[in-house]
Amino acid sequence: MQGVIHGFVLSSNMRIKKLLMFLFSVITFITTHAQNKNVFADVTGAIGSSQGAVSASYVHNRKLWKRKKWEAGLGVRWTSYFGTKKDFVTAPAKLARSTTIPFVIVFAAQETQNWDTLTVQRPFINALNISANFGYNFSDRLYGGFNIDLIGVSFGRNTSSILTSNGATTTEASTKPSPFNLLLTGDNDKGTLNSEFFLKYRIDKRWSIKGVYQFLFAEYKTTSIKQTAPDGTLVNRFRNKVNALGIGVSYNFK
Repeated sequence: MQGVIHGFVLSSNMRIKKLLMFLFSVITFITTHAQNKNVFADVTGAIGSSQGAVSASYVHNRKLWKRKKWEAGLGVRWTSYFGTKKDFVTAPAKLARSTTIPFVIVFAAQETQNWDTLTVQRPFINALNISANFGYNFSDRLYGGFNIDLIGVSFGRNTSSILTSNGATTTEASTKPSPFNLLLTGDNDKGTLNSEFFLKYRIDKRWSIKGVYQFLFAEYKTTSIKQTAPDGTLVNRFRNKVNALGIGVSYNFK
């Protein structure tokens, strides 16, 4: 049994190392192929109810078509999410929604009868993700857009939590952030993923101020307690969906 556990830990560590190598390869590509494009970095803070997030991004966009109004590209984003006594609910899509079809799931009915609640006492997650970025230049000073995390890794604080299931509560001393992040659309997603709708106002050639509507998935996994779903599935992934407003600053390199 010890050999099996040891092998599983080694396998997980190898996956993390490979994903980190992929992330840094993308960072290197973005950094070394930034000529003749819109390249910028920004820092954003957003606040919700008893929770918040701070993020820092580096983005490399290509200007599109003849008028160069539209932009699209890749970026790297670090997001730190924090809160106090936040409720996370059953995460697996097959339990949370009426369908798991990609994109359609966004509009699917919520299967709340399958949800249990994990109250995480002091959540704190750091997520490093590759992001997709889209923008439009309304004028020389006004710029708007959308971005969303695609894939990455997370780590953070192990903290105590309370699982509430069928009126009964169970306590766990060490609940941990989900280590892998992957965009699969809607509740199919895994891990901690950030996204923003934003408007920027350019103060001068380099600096802009930024207003943000943020939608963030934060995910914790239990280690010793599990939800038993109505179909018998054992669940250890729980998700908090954060809607928040924020502000930020942006610096243009090109």
